[in-house]
Amino acid sequence: MNVGLLLVSHPGIAPALLNNAFRILGSNPIKTSILEVAMDTDLDKLAIEAEKMIHNLDQGDGVLILADLYGSSPCNLVYRFKDKQHIRIVSGLNLSMLIRAMNYYQDDLETLAKKAATGATEGIRIDQ
Repeated sequence: MNVGLLLVSHPGIAPALLNNAFRILGSNPIKTSILEVAMDTDLDKLAIEAEKMIHNLDQGDGVLILADLYGSSPCNLVYRFKDKQHIRIVSGLNLSMLIRAMNYYQDDLETLAKKAATGATEGIRIDQ
């Protein structure tokens, strides 16, 4: 499978996570792009750029979009594309989610989205 990966976040978050994932894994086996969304950004204009990025990432197997905080501008921006075929969005971007997606890059879009989500939640622990 050749699912593309789009990381969408407030400025600085996605690049830092991707850099750390590279350091941990040693490489990035999945075609990845980053879209940073500043709080004062015109979302209508940025949606055009996001659509181009999605198009460039889609090699026929779809695009997994990992967005940061649910309900925030970055997440609201990509939710404009949620009903498009070959796109899945998972919000709550964290390092565990990203590494899981990168580790299972060969999976189909649906499976990859589920694995990214479980990677995020299973990476959260409360110790007693």
